Amino acid sequence: MKRNKFIASILTVMSAPIFAISQLPTKLLRQKRGFKIPAGEGRIHGHIKLKGVNSNILDVKISGSDTDGDLAIFEQTSLSQGKGTPLHIHNAQDEIFYVIEGSYKFQVGDDKFDLTTGDSIFLPRQVAHAWTQVSEKGKMTVIMQPAGKLENFFVTMAALDHEPSKEEISKIFADNDMQVVGPPLKID
Repeated sequence: MKRNKFIASILTVMSAPIFAISQLPTKLLRQKRGFKIPAGEGRIHGHIKLKGVNSNILDVKISGSDTDGDLAIFEQTSLSQGKGTPLHIHNAQDEIFYVIEGSYKFQVGDDKFDLTTGDSIFLPRQVAHAWTQVSEKGKMTVIMQPAGKLENFFVTMAALDHEPSKEEISKIFADNDMQVVGPPLKID
């Protein structure tokens, strides 16, 4: 029995370098230089005009492809007063919003928050959340950690040639590792 444990220990120690080498190509592809994203522009996709959930414009500032999936940052120009996301869950991403302009209502779990210019909110992974735009116009920075598939979600929603049904929206959420668990947040 001791011999089997010894052999298993040796194999475990010997496999560590193999695992590290297998991660090497991914680490070599990670962005090695800084870059600037000009104000009012989106990196990679340009302006992403959403359909369905709202008609907002998203600009990718830092793509998950820049950070090997560790982080993504978006700037959202909000043009859909009274509209927002359905109540949903990100199973593997934390989300942070910083309000640059305007006002919004957020729900995180059972708690509701009113946010205005300069406010931030943290939405932990695996906690249902939603937001709705209160002001006529607004702008927020959205940070995802890790990046997950939110960028793909935005590109998919923008590529639609029609306003999607609730069922289509739920499927697109699910295809991008999110789960719709309730209706959008109503503003009082």
